[in-house]
Amino acid sequence: MNKKRKTKSPLKDKPLRNPGQSVDEELNKLIYDEAIYWLAAIMLSIAYAALEWWRWYTNAPFIPKLFTLIAFIVTIVGIIKLVKIRKKVVNLQLGRDGEKAVGQYLDLMREKGYKVFHDIVGDQFNIDHVIIGKKGVFTIETKTYSKPVKQNPIVKFDGSTLTVNGFKPNPSPIVQVKAQAYWLTKLLGESTGKSFPVKPVLVFPGWYVESSNMKDVWVLNPRALEAFLSKQTDSLSQENASLIAFHLSRYIRSTL
Repeated sequence: MNKKRKTKSPLKDKPLRNPGQSVDEELNKLIYDEAIYWLAAIMLSIAYAALEWWRWYTNAPFIPKLFTLIAFIVTIVGIIKLVKIRKKVVNLQLGRDGEKAVGQYLDLMREKGYKVFHDIVGDQFNIDHVIIGKKGVFTIETKTYSKPVKQNPIVKFDGSTLTVNGFKPNPSPIVQVKAQAYWLTKLLGESTGKSFPVKPVLVFPGWYVESSNMKDVWVLNPRALEAFLSKQTDSLSQENASLIAFHLSRYIRSTL
């Protein structure tokens, strides 16, 4: 029987705080820690009061066995649901922190003339980040996986096969990021009337990434992105970069 391995977040540092984050945290505390608790208490007290009045009105007998059975079933189902929810919450929090960390790193590239966009919503999917500059247009998908505590795991990519610590992610992030780049290429073509190639990039924050044959897709640690960009020849004029950024920002605003 395999022992459950301990894992840790690959992120060494927490993301920087966002504008209004303290207010968001206070709102979440009020809503989820206090409001829902008291709402549940009020509804439960009203339900029991109504039940007692109904018994008084109908002279109905007490039936503790039935209510005990109902409570038992609800408790078991509720615990199973809460365990599943907790797992989803942990994964979502890890993914959110990874996207924030990568996004904040990409924002620094504005100083080098890049235009940076986050969370572009498509048809039942989203692109985590898009950067536009003289080197071209790039979609960036962030994958934040927890890492084993006592190992030195590696992300490997040979141009076709991707493995994360020896395992193939399912569904394939390579297929996902290629589809995102194709969608954005089509969107920009329809919007601008011009054809602009889009390079798909897949990043794994906090992981050591070993990649080769990255003709179609870049698979990187996000901190290696700037070095890869610097080696590329310029493919966009300032005018075309501004044109793409304008049309993409107009699309984003239309989806808000």
